[in-house]
Amino acid sequence: MEYCAAYASDPAGYAADTRVILGMEGGATAAMAAARERVGERCRRFVPADGLSLAALRAKRIEAAGAGSLAAEAALLAMGEPLSDSGAYRQDLVGRVLRSADPQAFLALSSAMGIAASGQDAYFGRISGSQYSEWAWQIAACRLGADCSARGVLMTSYCANGGICSRDASQDFYTFVLDAGVPRQGVDNLNAMVDSLMVDSGVGG
Repeated sequence: MEYCAAYASDPAGYAADTRVILGMEGGATAAMAAARERVGERCRRFVPADGLSLAALRAKRIEAAGAGSLAAEAALLAMGEPLSDSGAYRQDLVGRVLRSADPQAFLALSSAMGIAASGQDAYFGRISGSQYSEWAWQIAACRLGADCSARGVLMTSYCANGGICSRDASQDFYTFVLDAGVPRQGVDNLNAMVDSLMVDSGVGG
């Protein structure tokens, strides 16, 4: 739902902005326009009346979490609206996501495990508190089965919503991260983080 929120709030305006971006020069703007077009294609069933506002997303996630969706519960933490503010709850939730080996729950939790968790490793665990940590959770989700291909939801979201687009339209998420954000000396550290998450999930490296 969050993936489609910007589109759903104003489909015509979203399409108009995409056309403006497409008319600009540069490889990055072309990539962003292509990503936004994919969002438009995937989200065309949504209209403003569907109410994908932040408050509506929160309400839908609370309902889904109550029905047992671990990904929804993790997403609430990531958006700063956890079901409980206690440190023990956060620690328990991270543990449950790890043990679940659920790629969607890993992705939903990933942004909460980045810089936002800095200095809180007692609650969030050792793979938390840095940009590398966020990437590690996302790459682990890829290994667990999330669609991290060049045209997948993760790559499309980075580009369409964050403006961070690959220079190579064929790159998957892992290759994109190594190319765009990780110096050579940091690759081993990132891979070790991912391997650790995989072991903790019970899947292995």
